[in-house]
Amino acid sequence: MKNTPPLLVIFGPTASGKTSLAIAVAKQVNGEIISADSRQVYRGMDIGTGKDLELYQDIPYHLIDIRDAGDTYHVAQYQQDFRKAMNTVIRRGKQPILCGGTGLYLQAAISGFAYSGVPVVANRREVLEKLDRETLLRQLQELPVPPGFTADTSTKKRIIRAIEIAEWHQEHPVPRPVQPTIRVQVFGINPPVEVRRQRITDRLVERLDTGLVEEVRRLLDQGIPPQQLIRYGLEYKYTTQYLLGELDYDTFFARLNTEIHRYAKRQMTYFRKMEKDGLAIHWLPQQPIAEMAAEILTHSGC
Repeated sequence: MKNTPPLLVIFGPTASGKTSLAIAVAKQVNGEIISADSRQVYRGMDIGTGKDLELYQDIPYHLIDIRDAGDTYHVAQYQQDFRKAMNTVIRRGKQPILCGGTGLYLQAAISGFAYSGVPVVANRREVLEKLDRETLLRQLQELPVPPGFTADTSTKKRIIRAIEIAEWHQEHPVPRPVQPTIRVQVFGINPPVEVRRQRITDRLVERLDTGLVEEVRRLLDQGIPPQQLIRYGLEYKYTTQYLLGELDYDTFFARLNTEIHRYAKRQMTYFRKMEKDGLAIHWLPQQPIAEMAAEILTHSGC
């Protein structure tokens, strides 16, 4: 619709400050924030996912705490939930702001991810889950790339999903219909590597000091299987292994810290691939939040 505001998109790697920036922008444009984070959808998983809900104050947010920990949630469900949230924000006469760091969810929201509905073949997935990451990557590289598809290789789970989509396309070569795209203004944060690395380590220390281990212990005590928690990402994987006695504390911290750094690098690779595939991204220079917010307002015309 002609009078519908464009979707403002703010993304960046972990610990880049994207949430604080989205909130700063929302305060100035009467905005509401829609999360694009694959783990913040779960209730009770607060510290490990970096929800920082106290930062929002009176800014409304969507797609956070919409599923119980232990549930499964996929990009196809996210795509449906995003559309509902977007419509809700627009009906209220507010400015929608999409904020997050999960590349696949960002892509699903922005471009109507065409392959989100590809079915899972249970017996095939069981075979793939037994393979290591390197073997899975080799298999993925040997498969033809479906039209308009960008593989997310940031986690083993997502590599498996990419293989499923690529294999599905070999048997169904006609591209799945893409949902109509929406008007977007996309802004990316990419702090210098040394800044990003320091922020990641500092934030991990803060999360441990504020109860990450206790949060994971509570989830285990609620009956969530360790195997399920491990699938929820790095913080939950390594903290679960520590609580199960598989790692001592120093090894736990060192491995988790290293893997978060690697994950941030993979996020940036995914974002650059989105840009290479045609997404216009306005990269913000490293500067204070207020100045980045002002640049977004100027560039977007809001």
